[in-house]
Amino acid sequence: MATVIQARVGREKQRYEDKLRLVAGVIPYRLKAGVEKNQSMSFLDGLEILMISTPKRNDLVFPKGGWENDETVEEAACREALEEAGVMGNIRENLGTWVFRSKSKQNCQEGACKGYMFTLEVTEQLDSYPEQSTHHRRWVNVSEAWELCRYEWMQEALGAFVRLQSAKPLSHFTEMAEPSLPLICQLKPSKAERLDTGAIDVLC
Repeated sequence: MATVIQARVGREKQRYEDKLRLVAGVIPYRLKAGVEKNQSMSFLDGLEILMISTPKRNDLVFPKGGWENDETVEEAACREALEEAGVMGNIRENLGTWVFRSKSKQNCQEGACKGYMFTLEVTEQLDSYPEQSTHHRRWVNVSEAWELCRYEWMQEALGAFVRLQSAKPLSHFTEMAEPSLPLICQLKPSKAERLDTGAIDVLC
């Protein structure tokens, strides 16, 4: 039987701070196919960034979602990447924190969120993932990502990503053995799976 990945739903465990809904997300990236042999290329030029579509809008965004009270912020970011984009990998760097307005005031107490963003080196892309019916994937280069960032906070997060990656040689990608932050995204069995229901929670 194939493993069933279930997205978390509801707001019972949602974290808030000063009436801001706390969210966590990632800028997922991978090395472009066939560029390993081109050592003259910069690390940044050799990368692709993953963005996802949003329901009922034409925007492409980075995976993100609510940070819940039974997980660390890095775990929340990793979980959202898996639920919304179907990717797993290594959390590498903390890009920063941004306060922005949600696309719907009903999403948080006062219509605003505080988002924690990280880089995610993608090591696995799943064929099926919990929110694939509402979030479609698109790999883009850095220049395309700039053009697609509609919101100021996304532009600033991508700017932080670019500053971190631009000084790295291409060989840096293949030389990385351990994540910069002690977190590798993976699937952990839930209590339900231990009871042989065939379902697991998405955690990191």
